[in-house]
Amino acid sequence: MTQTPGVLCCGNIVFDTLVRPAPNETHWHTSLWVDSIEQQIGGNGANTAIAIARLGVPARLAGRVGKDANGERVLAILRDSGVDISFVDRGEAPTSASVALVRADGARALLHCPGVSRSVFNPPPALEGALSAGCGFLHIGNPFGVPGLRANGPAMLKEAHALGMRTSIDVGWDSSGEWLRSLAPSLAETDVLFVNHDEARELTGHTEPTRQAEVLQEAGARAVVIKLGAEGCAVFERNRRFHSPGFKVTVRDTTGAGDCFAGGFLAGLARGMDFPEAARLANAVGARSVTEVGSITGLMGFEDTNAWARTVEE
Repeated sequence: MTQTPGVLCCGNIVFDTLVRPAPNETHWHTSLWVDSIEQQIGGNGANTAIAIARLGVPARLAGRVGKDANGERVLAILRDSGVDISFVDRGEAPTSASVALVRADGARALLHCPGVSRSVFNPPPALEGALSAGCGFLHIGNPFGVPGLRANGPAMLKEAHALGMRTSIDVGWDSSGEWLRSLAPSLAETDVLFVNHDEARELTGHTEPTRQAEVLQEAGARAVVIKLGAEGCAVFERNRRFHSPGFKVTVRDTTGAGDCFAGGFLAGLARGMDFPEAARLANAVGARSVTEVGSITGLMGFEDTNAWARTVEE
């Protein structure tokens, strides 16, 4: 029996504090009671790797946490989720941390302290050898959120292609405002580009998904997957384009749902699915993510996810 190829995820690992429901306005010098304040794992690399592992596909994570209690906590969650953390090292700076202010409708705003993520992937690790062993995919989660990936992502993707791996990027939000100028060097080495509608607008200057995808493919990306939230996703391959509808669920928290969507898509590809099948699985994983507070709380195994998807309206 052929072994399912693994996915090597490179990205940040974050200790999240989630506050729900967040107020619409902040009134200084006052106190406001909320329903819940929860502490969970987050980060683009960590969320995606956990989603992949939960779906029964080997997932390896490369990244860095601090030598602190938060680092111990997130490593334990990754380990318990079945993620290979052999290439997660420990740095002197604090573990990356975010406070997610989650509104009652599930929308969120993030306050992020990058901490130890400022120093990881600089210099980039050599993929050949133990780091990529058994992996058929290299995935970079939010290169804009990790300076080392912003600078060294293109070289890592090129090396992955040279090793015969398929490559992907999940874009993320660029707080520096560089957008396509920063991302462009990576696109020629990107097999699948994941991007949400707002990110695609900032990257391309267009609001229509078809035109957004055309610009990104003209810049080098082989396939573009535009995440559309409750509407599912629009997928643009070289010779095929289609829309995959989302699942109708009650949204509690959208934090990390895009990371989990990417994990679902990659797990589908690793299992041998075509793009329409992988897109439907990704939509199901993303929908499961938003039904609970925290990125990974609602995630299920492969068979359970498929069984759940059969019972929910698209």
